[in-house]
Amino acid sequence: MIKTLVLTLVLSIPSAAFAAGSDSSNDSPPAKTKTSKKCKDGKVWHKETKSCLDAKSDLLTDHIRYDAVRELAYAGRYAQAQTVLAAMSDQKDTRVLTYYGFTNRKAGNIELGMSYYKEALAADPNNLLARSYMGQGLVESGDKIGAKMQLAEIRKRGGEGRWPEVSLARAIESGVGYSY
Repeated sequence: MIKTLVLTLVLSIPSAAFAAGSDSSNDSPPAKTKTSKKCKDGKVWHKETKSCLDAKSDLLTDHIRYDAVRELAYAGRYAQAQTVLAAMSDQKDTRVLTYYGFTNRKAGNIELGMSYYKEALAADPNNLLARSYMGQGLVESGDKIGAKMQLAEIRKRGGEGRWPEVSLARAIESGVGYSY
C-alpha cells in the first residue's frame, strides 16, 4: 500500500522535473548556460576563456562535454548534441552510447537510436537510463510489452523509485515518451 502511494505521488510530479541524462543523483533539468544560449554549431561555452569553443578543444574535459550534451539534448538541439558527443574521448562509454541513442531516437532515427541503446546495454546491462529510453522508444512505436520488459529489468536491477523507472512507468501509462 505504501509503495503504491509513493509511486503514485512520484508519478504526479510534473514531467518537466525530469531531464534527459538524469539518473538518481540528478533528476532536474540541466541549467541553461551560454552553451545553449549563445554557442552555435555544437560549440561549448568555456568559462575560463569566456568563449564558445569547438567541442574538440583540448581545453574541454569530457565532463564539460557531457554537461553540454545533456543541456543541448534537453533543448531539443539533437544534431548539436551529437557534434559534442563525437568529441568525447571514449566513444564506447555507455553514457555516450545512451546519448547517441536518445538524440537519434528523438531526431526521428528510431532504429539507429535503438541500436545505440542495445550497444550500451550489451556493455553495461545495469545502465538503467538506456533501459528507460529504450522502453520509451518501444512505447512510442506501440510495443508496450517490450517497454514493460524494460521496466521489469529496471526494477530487478535496483531502479525502483528512481528517474529511469518513474519516467518509463509514466510513458507506459500515458502511451507517450518524453520529448526531452
